[in-house]
Amino acid sequence: MSESDKIVSLKNARKTVKQNNEETGEKQEPVYCSFCHRPNTQVAKMVQGPGVNICSECTMIAVQYLILEDKLPSGEAQKILDIFWSKVK
Repeated sequence: MSESDKIVSLKNARKTVKQNNEETGEKQEPVYCSFCHRPNTQVAKMVQGPGVNICSECTMIAVQYLILEDKLPSGEAQKILDIFWSKVK
């Protein structure tokens, strides 16, 4: 998977980052997570929004927090969390 395939941009939903770079011939600069400050080269996926970015790991931490805040995660939610964290390691 190339580095540009690891970034999902919400800024320009009709064109992917890869298409934009191919059209302009520009090399893509690293994209950093606004929460953990890791570049897209060190994470599984990165989502770009207007002025903010979040990596897949920070997204799952947030999801896990929201699920566990209820103190009783559902069986399905727990399976998703377990699968994600086992693949990240």
